[in-house]
Amino acid sequence: MTWNGEEYQERFDRIAAEGKDVHGEATLVRSFGPATVLDAGCGTGRVAIELARHGLAVVGVDIDESMLATARRRAPEIPWYRRDLVGLDLGQWFDVVVMAGNVPLFTAPGTQPALVAGVAGHVRPAGRLVAGFSLDRGYTLDDYDSHCRASGLTLEARYATWSRDPYTGGAYAVSVHRRP
Repeated sequence: MTWNGEEYQERFDRIAAEGKDVHGEATLVRSFGPATVLDAGCGTGRVAIELARHGLAVVGVDIDESMLATARRRAPEIPWYRRDLVGLDLGQWFDVVVMAGNVPLFTAPGTQPALVAGVAGHVRPAGRLVAGFSLDRGYTLDDYDSHCRASGLTLEARYATWSRDPYTGGAYAVSVHRRP
């Protein structure tokens, strides 16, 4: 899939201009009190930039150069890396790794275990992996939880939204897994 980073960002800019909150993911991540965050599948940097605005040390990773070009233009001070999350190895640990925006669904079918292993390998001890994605595209919560367990993470919480509405089933979930 080919993206246009500027067009993608314009969508969120329009939503924000209408007075809607586009920072739910960053708000949830900040609630854990991290000092360091990896925005895995960062796109145009919307989440990472908001986290950096609040004083967190953030790194963004995405495979799409168009998305990263927009992120770099918007926040050149943040380290942005063009990498595949499948098998990711930055040689760093983070307090929180966040995958916002359906990241596991943009991975080639069958590579989700390696995707989760790649990002989970960057969660420090007592750190968290936070991910939100739609459940109507063939990747289930049971699969995701199994991939997290295989990567040494345990489920801490699950929500229906980034604003922590209770998860009672449905087509979208935000999961918080923790490394013991």
